[in-house]
Amino acid sequence: MIEVDISEFAKKRWWVDQFAFVVLEKIGQKHRHLNLQDKEMISIKNQAEIEKMRKAGKLAAQVLNYIEPFVKEGVSTLYLDNLCAEFTQKHGATSAPLNYHGFPKSICTSVNDVVCHGIPAEKDILKNGDIVNVDVTVILDGYHGDTSRTFMIGDVDEKIENLVSRAENAMYRGIAAVKPGKYLYEVGKAIEKYISKFGYSIVRSYGGHGIGRGFHEDPHVLHYYSRENKIRLEEGMTFTVEPMINMGQSYAVETSPVDGWTVTTADGSLSAQFEHTILVTAEGAEILTQIK
Repeated sequence: MIEVDISEFAKKRWWVDQFAFVVLEKIGQKHRHLNLQDKEMISIKNQAEIEKMRKAGKLAAQVLNYIEPFVKEGVSTLYLDNLCAEFTQKHGATSAPLNYHGFPKSICTSVNDVVCHGIPAEKDILKNGDIVNVDVTVILDGYHGDTSRTFMIGDVDEKIENLVSRAENAMYRGIAAVKPGKYLYEVGKAIEKYISKFGYSIVRSYGGHGIGRGFHEDPHVLHYYSRENKIRLEEGMTFTVEPMINMGQSYAVETSPVDGWTVTTADGSLSAQFEHTILVTAEGAEILTQIK
């Protein structure tokens, strides 16, 4: 997915919410909205919307499964982008990142110290020992499915393997904390509790997000504990859980002044990420981007 910087998100939230209210009124949407704070609107999906979210999520998962055997040494990230775009189109969907606020490609490919928003390029050839996060978001029948996975290329150092494995575990710890009636901050608390014992850091400038008709909806999901996420979870909410875990002790990141997109760790350490789109249910969380 394309992340939204928290500061930028906050500045634009009022305008986005006001625009959303107007659009929903015009198109006659019948799903409810939970107003939790001033200028914050969280969509509660109805059953018809949930079914569309399931289909979009399933396709996003299929794209990642399809691309997996191609993610190997000697392959360019542009080649992966082309394959994902073609697969998505063949299945009647579009790639959400393409032209989103000017993003030039259909997926994000973030290699080694790139945290997120890596732009696929012909010159970026995967090498033995690399790690690369492939981030896929599709739009199917008007709804988004968003997921990512970090792949290891060839022979990877044990310390790096541990980082990747623990980043995935951290995501699942966060998902397991989702329960209706509980607060959203339980997600970040569970992730932080797990990750803190390894000496890693959790990126704070970017986080998860609500998702549905919109690529990025409320709420903003923090992957560390903060009372800012004191938002009561309710059945029908859909959002992503996608912690970005840096091997170094600094969560600081930098955005490329050249392309305006590529986000790297400030200390040059490696970063790993996994992501799923989830639905809050009576039992907890249903993972929409996982093929059962």
